[in-house]
Amino acid sequence: TVTIGSREAERADAVVREVVAAWPEQALDIRGAENAGAAAAAVVVVATPWDSAVVTLRPLVAALEGKVVISMVNALAKEGREMLALVPPRGSMAAAVQTALPGSLVAAALHHLPAGEMMDLGSGLVADVLVCSDHPRATEQTMALVGAIDGLRPLDAGSLNQASAIEAFTAVCITLNIRHRVHSTLRLGGI
Repeated sequence: TVTIGSREAERADAVVREVVAAWPEQALDIRGAENAGAAAAAVVVVATPWDSAVVTLRPLVAALEGKVVISMVNALAKEGREMLALVPPRGSMAAAVQTALPGSLVAAALHHLPAGEMMDLGSGLVADVLVCSDHPRATEQTMALVGAIDGLRPLDAGSLNQASAIEAFTAVCITLNIRHRVHSTLRLGGI
């Protein structure tokens, strides 16, 4: 079961209706809820714009205590036909999420996946997904979740300190996609 959270349950329900309508042949188990309801999930994925991630999470500190929280948030800004990496005060958005949720087990992952391909369940997306965390359970659960998606290969990229480089490199990936009008993915050879 997937719960999509929003500040307003009605807004989350609207997104659920859009997703279900886009994939009528799929038996999707999705529901909408306010963010507090979505925080009840076993694993929570933070996929908000970078400048609202911490503000969105602060009221959920108690609800997310002890839970795996996956941050796929990138601090990026578009300048012309390029994306630029911004450096958040903690060095990465994943570190900012971990600071905002000190009792949660934060992992950083899913940064390099092109949104358009992720939204298309039939895209045949093939990619490596770098996962980093300071918590072994977060690394294991995030890698299991990523590995359960056809075409994705999770790779343990180390501690949460690696998130700053991973998040910044996403700007390069998006810039390549803009320049070449593609939805490229990251694949690492030799592993």
